Amino acid sequence: MGSQGDRSILSDGDRVLLIDPKDRRYLIALRAGARFHTHMGIVSHDDLIGTPEGSTVLGSTGRRFMVVRPTLSDTVLKMPRGAQVIYPKDLGAILIEADIAPGVKTLEAGVGSGALSMALLRAGAEVVGYELREDFADRARGNVEAMLGGEAPYRLELRDVYEGIDERGLDRILLDLPEPWRVLPHAEEALRPGGILCAYLPSINQTSQLREALERSRFGMAFTLEVLHRTWHIEARSVRPDHRMVGHTGFLTTARLLVPFEGEARGIDLANGGADETPG
Repeated sequence: MGSQGDRSILSDGDRVLLIDPKDRRYLIALRAGARFHTHMGIVSHDDLIGTPEGSTVLGSTGRRFMVVRPTLSDTVLKMPRGAQVIYPKDLGAILIEADIAPGVKTLEAGVGSGALSMALLRAGAEVVGYELREDFADRARGNVEAMLGGEAPYRLELRDVYEGIDERGLDRILLDLPEPWRVLPHAEEALRPGGILCAYLPSINQTSQLREALERSRFGMAFTLEVLHRTWHIEARSVRPDHRMVGHTGFLTTARLLVPFEGEARGIDLANGGADETPG
């Protein structure tokens, strides 16, 4: 936080977004005495420390640079990463569709570079992550700590979710894996009744296979969507969609764990208004 509690003032150690005259964006951590080098000039960190967020400073060549604190979206797109991150447009949809809220106990499997972890923690969830690759886990942990500090309710385990889930009474299970249908039997045991499973998949073939598996499981209320993100060019009388857009990135499928209907064992026909089919 800025000096004397003023959140607008940038301090030594803050992560900031430096924006050059051509709107190129650089994510840096401020350090007293350090300098940031770019082909448009050198910016001294000391010129940024102590200034209000939103300020403009001059680089060594006289070019102007603007500085602000990064949003979650900025951080996800600019942070160090090994695995492909989930795009901000999909992160927002996941938070809504999975109904993430403060205190929600969440298992995330396939944490990658930690983009979804950060979004979940920022929304107040308590997160346990399963990740197979140690390098991905280390990168995710580092990214989370850099943005949220080391006190976030975040625990990472090096393990394969396909082999089982130890946690019980989970509110949410989020999967960024190539074969999420293999997790369904474990998820049925780990989730509380009414809990939500959410899977993020790149192809419609994978999504279709997941939906078929959900039909054979205790999950119901399955729903699949895709988010398309299009920006607009607005300048004087020139108003049109931008030529480039973030189109397909992945399919998002959610489902809820349901309690089996006891009447099925007694032959009750729901389609017939609940009439008992058993002869008597």
